[in-house]
Amino acid sequence: QVHLVESGGGLVQPGGSLRLSCAASGGTVSSYAVAWFRQAPGKEREFVGASTWSDGIRYYADSVGGRFHISKDNAKNTVYLQMNNLKPEDTAVYYCAANETYFGDSNGAFLYWGQGTQVTVST
Repeated sequence: QVHLVESGGGLVQPGGSLRLSCAASGGTVSSYAVAWFRQAPGKEREFVGASTWSDGIRYYADSVGGRFHISKDNAKNTVYLQMNNLKPEDTAVYYCAANETYFGDSNGAFLYWGQGTQVTVST
């Protein structure tokens, strides 16, 4: 089974950028549908975006479309979430998740999860 470890979170000012990393082991990221979710305090975990590498399709939540971008580095077996023009409402713990097949954007559609990395957008 694939093991996922997120990194790259931190404190950033509104309008700034961060790039989160999701390093995979025990499996090749290109073989999985990989997604990013986030959970803000007091809220349910929500879908941010996903990629099905085989067909090159990316899916993004409306709230982040045009600002966030998912990519991968095969050599490093790592998936990235580039976040631009960050807003205070983007503050959350960000998780990467993977599944052999993309079944949609619900939490239950992904079997493997990382431990999360905190992103705080504030002055």
